[in-house]
Amino acid sequence: MNPVRSLARNLVASPEDLGGATSNGMDTNSQVSRSTPRDVFLYLLSLITLVMSAGSFGMLIYQYIDLKFPDILQYGYMASNASYGLIRTALAALVVVFPVFFWVSLTLHRDVVTEPMKRDLRVRRWLLYFTVFVAGLVVIGDLITLIQSFLNGDLTTAFILKVLTIFFIAGSTLFYYLSELRDRIYSRNIFRVIIVSIVALTLGYGFYLAGSPQSQRLVRFDDAKVSNLQTIQSQLMYYWQQKGSLPKSLDFLNDSISGFSVPVDPQTNQSYEYSLTGVRAFRLCANFNFDTVNPRESIPAIYPYYNWQHGAGRVCFDRTIDEALYPVNPKGLTPSLKY
Repeated sequence: MNPVRSLARNLVASPEDLGGATSNGMDTNSQVSRSTPRDVFLYLLSLITLVMSAGSFGMLIYQYIDLKFPDILQYGYMASNASYGLIRTALAALVVVFPVFFWVSLTLHRDVVTEPMKRDLRVRRWLLYFTVFVAGLVVIGDLITLIQSFLNGDLTTAFILKVLTIFFIAGSTLFYYLSELRDRIYSRNIFRVIIVSIVALTLGYGFYLAGSPQSQRLVRFDDAKVSNLQTIQSQLMYYWQQKGSLPKSLDFLNDSISGFSVPVDPQTNQSYEYSLTGVRAFRLCANFNFDTVNPRESIPAIYPYYNWQHGAGRVCFDRTIDEALYPVNPKGLTPSLKY
């Protein structure tokens, strides 16, 4: 028999689910409610949104922990940028998925209260037990990871907090679905208020960290400006090594053969400021929106670029060429570019 068809038949209906006479001739309509396509899709939607909500919530908490307790051995200098990007992704998912999960859970519970026979629906029991099974595997895997990290000497504060996060997600899931399976009596409203409050606080802090969409666009403008200045500096160094002098203006860097064109400020579409300050020295200037030296917590700092830190407003970067590091190349040799 086709396994997909068999599973669908098991989930959607059994002889008892469909009603009518069983093999012993008894009418089961009074014992078990019929499983409808609505029941199947609602329980599937509940499972899918649960997984997505738990994953997004866990991702948010992980990034908060990484920002508060950075581990240079694992993430290096790109940790900050990666964390803010993941925060925005997880925020978008959790804002959409969690309300759907909450609504579906309330609807299914209301169905069971209205029609107690639905507690024995095969689709319900299959998916509830499957959820409990997965949550149990997560807890087991979490314990294995904890022991492995202990043996590797990685029991940092960040790691312990992440383990506690997984325990909270898996533990609350186990508690809720085991209670549903066993019809356990507990204060559902208090449990719901606690979960919703935790998710709401997590979302609120995430929006605070991520900043407004407008501020994020300005941050991206600053990031692009730094990248452009790096490119220009690299081309200036190449020009110096090829010709033994610096150009009088940036227009001399344009090359129709290689296709290089000096980038401009993406925010204003104006050229960057460039001036010679010596035979081997030059200055590049640009206008920035935010301060990356002492950034506000709500404005995520871009990757520091080491010697490209800047304040808000007009900022200039003075560079002096070290002839020992960047010697003028003899003809026929191609220099290596550094910046």
